[in-house]
Amino acid sequence: MNAPHTATSHVRDTRKIDPTRGGASGATMPDGSPRDNDRVEIGPTALAFAEWEAAGLTPPNLAEMRRYRLDRIVAQLQKSDYGAALLFDPLNIRYATDSTNMQLWNTHNPFRACLVTATGYMILWDYKNSPFLAAHNPLVREVRSGASMFYFANGDRIGDAAKDFGAEIAALMREHVGDNTRLAVDKIMVAGLRALEAAGLTVEEGEVVMEHARAIKGPDEILAMRCGMYACEQSVHAMEAAATPGMSEDAIWAVLHAANIERGGEWIETRLLASGPRTNPWFQECGPRIVQNNEILAFDTDLVGCYGICSDISRTWFLGDGEPTQEMKDDYNLAYEHIQTNMKLMKPGVSFRELTFGGHQLPALYNKQKYSCRFHGVGLCDEWPLIAYPDDYVEGAFDHELQAGMVLCVEALVSREDGEFSIKLEDQVLVTEDGFENLTRYPFCDRLLG
Repeated sequence: MNAPHTATSHVRDTRKIDPTRGGASGATMPDGSPRDNDRVEIGPTALAFAEWEAAGLTPPNLAEMRRYRLDRIVAQLQKSDYGAALLFDPLNIRYATDSTNMQLWNTHNPFRACLVTATGYMILWDYKNSPFLAAHNPLVREVRSGASMFYFANGDRIGDAAKDFGAEIAALMREHVGDNTRLAVDKIMVAGLRALEAAGLTVEEGEVVMEHARAIKGPDEILAMRCGMYACEQSVHAMEAAATPGMSEDAIWAVLHAANIERGGEWIETRLLASGPRTNPWFQECGPRIVQNNEILAFDTDLVGCYGICSDISRTWFLGDGEPTQEMKDDYNLAYEHIQTNMKLMKPGVSFRELTFGGHQLPALYNKQKYSCRFHGVGLCDEWPLIAYPDDYVEGAFDHELQAGMVLCVEALVSREDGEFSIKLEDQVLVTEDGFENLTRYPFCDRLLG
């Protein structure tokens, strides 16, 4: 029987999952996780591993990926002379710990928190009945509970809960970083913020720390993204094979969700699939509309797949037994030119300003309904930076340059005001040492590209 898990005990001492467990042979999967379908940590399924092997893809070394991420956070803390980062954003906690717990529920009920000190000591606060969910990662040195400072969990005693948590954080700061009271916090409830300040801590902007840490992908993160992209694209193939006039938008979109989960993916952030006139204006989410013969179908995956990696690509298809109109073909080719030309700007040292003002610009006809950005970062969902179009550019907001290891999505929305359709295309692209590599392999629509 396992020893009880106390508030300050170490996971390595009480873990419920034997790290050497991997079936009768003790073997591990190609990514280093246990070869055990009963493992606690979520991950790719046998289907995903088989597809990656057939495609010649190498899975990441998860232990190396986790160490890289922790080192990135520590480096950012030391660069800013912060004593620690206190994380509540579920994606930042995933980045730091590579553990999950009811991710979507946690976005609006912040019961998890993670403290990463500038010395690399990491503590996770989790749901009190699930301290074992980070047991696969020895970099998580302790698991505690008690970070829930929201009204649903504490009612009218929320102030007391926040005061206790604030005192706990202050004590940990003194223990691990001495007299450095500068604490970077990404997101926090109002009562929690006040409690930290009352405990003598100087609260700094933690979102900047984490966005810059996450922006440069390490070698194993890139391997994970290649695998995640391939799994996403196999799921999109399944959706395309199913999509036909007479189906509802919801029924088509459901195929992508099912195929993602079948491969060990996690969730999809939006419902951005629309057909026919519902594609214009863009951003109408999918619903019960029945796709008609000879219509446009457009979508944006926004898919959180294997390893929690985001695969964010967009495609537009023509469904039916007829021929696309010339207007459809013209707009599709314009969108294609937009992303193909603009991704060629990507290489180390290129300023974000050049990504805004250089490359391909859309004609005035499409300006009003263009997309909200030309590029955006991507990793565990959308990330910094956001590269605006010229008329939305804000001086001083993004005075940075591309670096090798960044991954950006290049966007195109070609949409005529009061038009009958829109064209949405998007590829996910890695900045390499000498240029770029398009990680997206999904084909474009031959009938529209013409």
